[in-house]
Amino acid sequence: MSVAPASVRGMEARGPRAELGSAGEGAALDWYLARGFRLVARNWRCPLGELDLIVRRGSLVAFVEVKTRAGSGFGGGYEAVGWRKQHKLRQLAEAFVARHGRSGFEYRFDVASVMSGRSSRHDVHVFEDAF
Repeated sequence: MSVAPASVRGMEARGPRAELGSAGEGAALDWYLARGFRLVARNWRCPLGELDLIVRRGSLVAFVEVKTRAGSGFGGGYEAVGWRKQHKLRQLAEAFVARHGRSGFEYRFDVASVMSGRSSRHDVHVFEDAF
């Protein structure tokens, strides 16, 4: 499975929320890269929506939903991935596999909950095989 990484959208029209999300995705990607995964796609889009990260290590492909928070006032990011979001992510993964998949791969869904710190430090907690 080889898919060119999606280009990252330009910074010109981005607000603080989009920049926070992008930084969280970068921190989550670094977490995966440090564990031997390689990036398959970032911000992969189709008419159904967008997958934040798709990473691969060997025959394992993980579809990663990244939720970044600047504080704990709204709970952890993982709490925002309810059954509706899970259903949407499954649909997106099916679309991705239909377009790019091959036999012999194992697929899972991860949720990366990222807490952004004041000093641009990010705490990343990954829930592997979350649903």
